[in-house]
Amino acid sequence: MLVDDNDTDNFISKRIIEITKFAKRIEVKNSGKSALEYLEREQFNPTNLPDIIFLDINMPIVDGFVFLFEFEMFPDEVKNKCKIVILSSSDNKRDIEKIVDNDYVVKFVTKPLTEHALNEIKALPQIVLK
Repeated sequence: MLVDDNDTDNFISKRIIEITKFAKRIEVKNSGKSALEYLEREQFNPTNLPDIIFLDINMPIVDGFVFLFEFEMFPDEVKNKCKIVILSSSDNKRDIEKIVDNDYVVKFVTKPLTEHALNEIKALPQIVLK
């Protein structure tokens, strides 16, 4: 799942995921709110839950921090299946330190998403792609 309010970033990320065959299905959400609503709706249907959520930090209304706070409220089945990778152009060290310390964040990747970054994500022990 791609969660970013920038359509161009979503397009680029989606294309690199498709080209590298990183995922069979890509769900794109243009806001943290719509991503949370999707997870809420699909929480009892594990096959529709994403294995990885690529989350931008800087978005209006529901930013990456609010998303992570709300994500913590989901049942363990959701939190255990969905691994979060921060995909951001932010270079604010304080933001980065704060967000990578979150228990559900497995990696921080700087935009744009690349094949190299996807290979690093695949190699993480917490990542199980189906």
